Amino acid sequence: MSYTAPLKDMLFNIKHLARIDEIAKLPGFEDAGYDTAQAVLEEAAKFNEQVVAPLNWDGDRNPSSWKDGQVTTTPGFKNAFRQFGEGGWQGLQHPADFGGQGLPKTIGAACIEMVNSANLSFALCPLLTDGAIEALLTAGSDELKAIYLEKLVSGEWTGTMNLTEPQAGSDLALVRSRAEPQPDGSYKVFGTKIYITYGEHDMADNIVHLVLARVTGAPEGIKGISLFVVPKFLVNQDGTLGARNDVHCVSIEHKLGIKASPTAVLQYGDHGGAVGYLVGQENRGLEYMFIMMNAARYAVGMQGIAVAERAYQKAVQYARERVQSRPVDGSLKTSAPIIHHPDVRRMLMTMRAYTEGCRAMASVAAAAYDAAHHHPDAEARKTNQAFYEFMVPLVKGYSTEMSLEVTSLGVQVHGGMGFIEETGAAQHYRDAKILTIYEGTTAIQANDLVGRKTLRDGGQTAKAIAQQVAATVAELKKNGSADALAVAARLDAARQAFVDVVEFMAAEKDPNAVYAGSVPYLMLAGNLMAGWQLARALLVAQAELARGADTAFMQSKITTARFYAEHMLSKAGGTRDSIVAGAASVTAMALEAF
Repeated sequence: MSYTAPLKDMLFNIKHLARIDEIAKLPGFEDAGYDTAQAVLEEAAKFNEQVVAPLNWDGDRNPSSWKDGQVTTTPGFKNAFRQFGEGGWQGLQHPADFGGQGLPKTIGAACIEMVNSANLSFALCPLLTDGAIEALLTAGSDELKAIYLEKLVSGEWTGTMNLTEPQAGSDLALVRSRAEPQPDGSYKVFGTKIYITYGEHDMADNIVHLVLARVTGAPEGIKGISLFVVPKFLVNQDGTLGARNDVHCVSIEHKLGIKASPTAVLQYGDHGGAVGYLVGQENRGLEYMFIMMNAARYAVGMQGIAVAERAYQKAVQYARERVQSRPVDGSLKTSAPIIHHPDVRRMLMTMRAYTEGCRAMASVAAAAYDAAHHHPDAEARKTNQAFYEFMVPLVKGYSTEMSLEVTSLGVQVHGGMGFIEETGAAQHYRDAKILTIYEGTTAIQANDLVGRKTLRDGGQTAKAIAQQVAATVAELKKNGSADALAVAARLDAARQAFVDVVEFMAAEKDPNAVYAGSVPYLMLAGNLMAGWQLARALLVAQAELARGADTAFMQSKITTARFYAEHMLSKAGGTRDSIVAGAASVTAMALEAF
């Protein structure tokens, strides 16, 4: 059940792929070089390994409970969350002006992975608080910032995101919650919100709900939605907590996974109206909520990487211990640990390669975010922003779909024991499933990738990224080693498949034909980006080997990169064919024939 943070791999990515020392040259990040990254990650590892990870199994067996409107979290969660806040982990990436540490996302992302590997259910509370902080930083008035941000950044209060209603899932145009303006400038909010993560709990003094609602008389559809801060407890002038607001938890859901995380149904305004405060301007709520959602989407991608890492560690441990059958090569005359069997090694390599590839992809995306927000050159900011925005649906969509395969393989490595709950492998599999659904399903990420990130600029951003991949292919060929040449061939073929799909989508006039291939395109793009970063890692590892640096780790990195190229990148051509030539068969079946 134990967890060991993969510090070597994280720091390798941060140093060599994300290039933290370049980020440390940006204004505001001068003290955030490699030494800082190493020190912060080592402390995060200790905290998550020792405090948070031991609660994971208990959370699954003894989840949050609801009684008379109150939610009690798993024993130990409240104390761990207090330590999380006191350790400064909530404020890691947030501005020093509000008590945060102002560290780059490149460092923060690795810490987010650790807390999610340690305990996915626990980590959801700070994840949602991060989103609330981002929204208030971007669109909140100075008054709202002064009242709420410092307490959120310190972890004394937590935040939520209230979008979904019983009739309004992904289609937020159907939101019915309403807000009535009051003479004092506040609003009275009425309505029901569902699927509210940590919408009620006992781990913090106050919960700051960010709620989508329609102001009386607002336009229909998404253009009439506003965003409000609705605190659980009203805040007095002196900053102390006042009266309980008219927002109540009427139930929590019983779920397949992430059982310790309370998923609340919240009722607003049953006793006269919940007091809310407008964020930004009326009717721009969806625009502001997308700030939260984009922050959360990247973080959910990190959750996928995190649960995959935990499942991989557990599978390796079991494969080393479980004795079953003689090795097929006759190397041992007696039964041996199953890690000797080629197919078990194939499964473990698949788990490892997917996890390391997605971690590398996410680390490079984080570096682009940091440059997009801090680079002194406007053109550099623009280029990095376009790259980051292209990567978000891939980090979210590909990494979470990947986690389903990895956690499923984790159960498979355990054999029949994996199907038994007491083993613990099944929890990771169950926890992973929600990741492809919440904060926008994989199909919604794919629609975003196609519509906003590819077709809007005629595929120019996508093709510019493909050119960067081509430059790595050229470096691999110049390197000339057998590993580099093998990876170069697969990477170049995957790059070409990607370009073919981008050109097909840009030229295709039938939207059904384009969107029939949207998720396969996302998976192809994610596969290519992860494979590209592992190819870059191979080049670094070979150079480091030549210097005599950490031979075992560097050789493992080379082996993993080649495995990824030969077993994952090799699928790219088939994916391209299904998108470009297979669109018609997706929609050919008569609806009544289903």
